[in-house]
Amino acid sequence: MRTRPLVTVLTPVYNGERYLVECIESVLAQTYEQWEYVIVDNCSTDRTREIAERYARKDSRIRVHANETFVDVLRNHNIAFRQAAPDSGYCKVVQADDWIFPECLERMVAVAEAHPTVGIVGAYRLDGGRVDCDGLPYPSPITPGRELCRATLLGGPGVFGSPTSILIRTEHVRRAEAFYDESDIHADTASCFEVLRTADFGFVHQVLTFTRRREGSRTSQEEQRNSYLPAALRHLASYGPIYLSEDERAAVAATLLRYYYRFLARSLVEGRGREFWAYHRGQLESLGYGFSRLRVLKTALVYTSKALSLPGALARRMARPGRAATGARADLSDAGGDADGRGRRRATWRM
Repeated sequence: MRTRPLVTVLTPVYNGERYLVECIESVLAQTYEQWEYVIVDNCSTDRTREIAERYARKDSRIRVHANETFVDVLRNHNIAFRQAAPDSGYCKVVQADDWIFPECLERMVAVAEAHPTVGIVGAYRLDGGRVDCDGLPYPSPITPGRELCRATLLGGPGVFGSPTSILIRTEHVRRAEAFYDESDIHADTASCFEVLRTADFGFVHQVLTFTRRREGSRTSQEEQRNSYLPAALRHLASYGPIYLSEDERAAVAATLLRYYYRFLARSLVEGRGREFWAYHRGQLESLGYGFSRLRVLKTALVYTSKALSLPGALARRMARPGRAATGARADLSDAGGDADGRGRRRATWRM
């Protein structure tokens, strides 16, 4: 007879052989043993399925679901969520590039079990070589969901992280056929806003997950084109009416657009290609804001003039198209130099 809730650990993966063993081993090393582990192979062409099936033969708690046809990344996640056992109490995604610390499941489940209103549990994250997902008061283990969503939309603490960073109560995953909105590349963040409409957020003040940063990954590609700014505007449009007043929504939108155009101005100086500009023009137009070439040019002029006022070699480097000095971004915030918040899933604006 089971006395502790079952945790469904999920790894949706495509061609993940390089890090998959490390990912699986981190699940096997958990101090909490009441789990099932489903690895969803999305028609990989490398040794991914071979590795997964080798582990499944060794441990009956591990099983492999092989997709018959290739699907996009969000649909693969939704397929994974649907593999949870009928008696699953919690879902825990662990991306194939990532891994979790040995106490991850134990600590997260403990918070959720102690607080039945909690729908999502987070913790500090080791993001490459940097600890983030911080900003919640210590040692409180619970934050009202609506309060956290409101603070997040206003530029508050970025604690949602990535799918690997959180544990979700399975009953929330099952409320819709597709837990992730497959039209939103940042659906993992949107799902947090959705769950926390009726649930609270639990938090473990301990580093429990690791997110890998590597060139060529989906996350790296999204960082390069900075899909986080249009996503923030999209989530503001969807969830602002739930969590914010009309005046607050207008103020946040204005701030986001200001940062957006600073980012676009820097991108103009860097000499980005047509695909980049088509993407951002399309995003702004689809959100109803339109795309202003004039605003980009005016902001770029301010950006360049500020850069040229910097000392010596730094000024010359900043003035050259394609050579914007990434190392100097922290010193250029007033000129729009550090406005994109690439890859950190942290709010870069403050009200």
